[in-house]
Amino acid sequence: MTPHPRHPLQAVLFDMDGTLVDTERLWWEAVEQVAGRPLTEADEPEVLGRPVEHTADWLASATGRPSADLAAGLHREFADRVRTGIVPRPGALDLLDALAAAGVPTALVTASPRAVADLVLDALGPGRFAVSVTADDTGRTKPAPDPYLAACRALGVDPAACVAVEDTETGVASAEAAGCAVLAVPSLAPIAGAPGRTVRDTLAGVTPKELSEMAVPELRVMSWNLWLGGSRVDDHRAKQLKAIMDAGADVVGLQETGGTSARELAEALGWHHHTAGENLGIISRFPVTARLGDPDVGFYGAAGVRIAVRPGREVEIWTAHLHYTPYGPYEFHFDGLDAEELVAHEEVRLGQLGEALRRIGDGDVPVVLVGDFNCPSHLDWPAVAWPVTRAAEEAGFRDSYREAHPDPVAAPGHTWSPIHPVHEDGSGRPEPQDRIDYVLHRGLRVLDSRTWVTGTPAAWPEVAGNDWPSDHAAVVTTFAVGP
Repeated sequence: MTPHPRHPLQAVLFDMDGTLVDTERLWWEAVEQVAGRPLTEADEPEVLGRPVEHTADWLASATGRPSADLAAGLHREFADRVRTGIVPRPGALDLLDALAAAGVPTALVTASPRAVADLVLDALGPGRFAVSVTADDTGRTKPAPDPYLAACRALGVDPAACVAVEDTETGVASAEAAGCAVLAVPSLAPIAGAPGRTVRDTLAGVTPKELSEMAVPELRVMSWNLWLGGSRVDDHRAKQLKAIMDAGADVVGLQETGGTSARELAEALGWHHHTAGENLGIISRFPVTARLGDPDVGFYGAAGVRIAVRPGREVEIWTAHLHYTPYGPYEFHFDGLDAEELVAHEEVRLGQLGEALRRIGDGDVPVVLVGDFNCPSHLDWPAVAWPVTRAAEEAGFRDSYREAHPDPVAAPGHTWSPIHPVHEDGSGRPEPQDRIDYVLHRGLRVLDSRTWVTGTPAAWPEVAGNDWPSDHAAVVTTFAVGP
């Protein structure tokens, strides 16, 4: 029953000179011809991966010759060599064919002028690339990020979900500045490895699957209070599984597990899990590399795991459940308490969150903190500085839902409660609707966030037949997991 993982690779962006075709050598020879001398290793930063105009300006400063004349000479010498001496790099055409067969779009991104790029495109086959970006197409070229950003815009893809294939430090800098993962295949000068960068000697044998694993992956995190394990709803376990799969979640932080829900859901999905105390659990499609916090935590508190999203890319996931009383929205709407009194009554929850934040610490690994906090957010109530969510913010956590939906009026994001339109006391008073479930994060990038309810739940107490087996809406956030 494990859902198919999303394919994070949206496109592959290829440098041209020295990456797809063996033109770095031709460019080197052209510069030597125009310079009138052999080039040395000290000349590489001004020659490799640079646009013609940069190298012409460099030669002009050294020789006193007009830059425009030098640029024209470089264009002429390089183009003559390309027409007669273009040779694809080992594995380049095979990789392009494999990407086409896999339906992965490709783009050519080069610091060469359009006239030269078109010569190479004709030799390789112009239909191999959906987009081509040259030095003539952007105001700035490599090492600025502009060429790669322009290619991503033209393809309609997210740079974080793309791999750029480069052969020079200049090109690598451009692609990484644009937010792409990089496969570096050095041609003339070595390139060091780095986070988010893979270095290979050749493109021979590189597959779309390998490139997909290099792309910055997505991580979809769900926070869900299961409502006493879901026991109030018929066939609740099957409905829970369907909700998780329909949401496309990769990891779910659970509250009110009834003690066994995390294990049973994980076993049914073929996932990994961690259970802490009688109430908290986490299930993950990705391997759990560490279990964090107190395994014997009480009904309220927090528990965490570390998961390996990709080799070398780990994320901590924490789930928290804070005490439900006194409940601020009731005190405001029913009892008329003012802001100062509401804030003063948050002491228990504030202490529970403080203990969770102390356990989480301030390490370098990205962290997602989810949970049923049983309190509103200071981002939603301008008149009340709700201290629990403020404490999380002061600890460096950002509210993913509010990042995706900054206006609380236009997108209130209520999670309490899809089954309680009126208060349970029989008075007929409307139940205060509010956002009390969160997916907070530190060190990730939000791609999307939404509340999640399946079907149209019937109101309490006629809930046994609901498709949605909870009294809370879930929150589902998709993150880009960078290096």
